[in-house]
Amino acid sequence: MKDIDWTHLTFSYTPTDYIVRSHYANGAWSRPYATADPIIPVHAAATALQYAQQAFEGLKVYRTVDGKVSIFRPEMNARRMQQSAEAMYMAPVPTDLFVEACELAVRKNIDYLPPYETGATLYIRPILFGTTPKVGVSPAHEFEFCVVVTPIGPYFPAGFGTTPFIINRHVDRAAPLGTGQWKVGGNYASSFRATEPAHEQGMGVLFLDSEEHKYLDECGGANIFLVKDNTYVTPLSQSILPSIINDSLMTVCRDLGIRVEQRKIPVTELDTFEEAASCGTGAAISPISRIIDPDNGITYEFGEQAGKVCERLYRAIRDIQYARVPDTHGWRHYVEI
Repeated sequence: MKDIDWTHLTFSYTPTDYIVRSHYANGAWSRPYATADPIIPVHAAATALQYAQQAFEGLKVYRTVDGKVSIFRPEMNARRMQQSAEAMYMAPVPTDLFVEACELAVRKNIDYLPPYETGATLYIRPILFGTTPKVGVSPAHEFEFCVVVTPIGPYFPAGFGTTPFIINRHVDRAAPLGTGQWKVGGNYASSFRATEPAHEQGMGVLFLDSEEHKYLDECGGANIFLVKDNTYVTPLSQSILPSIINDSLMTVCRDLGIRVEQRKIPVTELDTFEEAASCGTGAAISPISRIIDPDNGITYEFGEQAGKVCERLYRAIRDIQYARVPDTHGWRHYVEI
């Protein structure tokens, strides 16, 4: 194990020893292989650079309470990347190759997997992009798939805390029939002009639907859910990325006897909810203290402390990830080291 101060890691890139690569050419993917060189030569006219023909994923590796190594639901990430690839007219990465590449990246960088008791994890970033040189607007026929890993610290180093959010009606994250439901880099780059000013004020951004700006869409780069009357409510929209953590939380809710609703949520309904939170790979759950609507001069308060349902769900999903409870849904994918 590397000599790293695991308790002071942040969600930023720390170099590791290997990346994993696979190439697509002549209609077939090569076997994934590990390389110590993190630099990938790319032609200046590659479609990834010219036309943003690219997709990526994010998932985590946990050192469990019993000392094993577990990736959380990698098959779900593989399927989501396949959907992104098809949408961006790229060759999909088969599930078995995706998982094999992730396992190889973990094994080759196992010394960077943080100890169980630190709360830190190993983050996996699979990337798929077009490499064929093009000047005319057309898709590539050759692709690169690579897997980068890096250790990251606990999202809440000081404890399970809350964050304020601000509604932005002047920047649209994604159009209903655009690329919002796929994990492609352009969705994130286009949101920076809204998220960065908010982050400078210590807040996150809540995007609304781009058609009417009446309904909740996403929290920056994460899904949102709200709670009232023992019911977990999350937006239903064609422009929202289907979060694997959100899907997992909805399943956990049903296990715990919490009702689940996926539907349109108008901004005007916010004052009826007891709790609110964003959810995604980074934090699992990040409770929201308040949502500010600057255009209407309204602030919706949810409390400076995480609500009871958020706390209950956070404990439940973390217990599954760290193998502190039985894996009744088969979500832990163990890696042989």
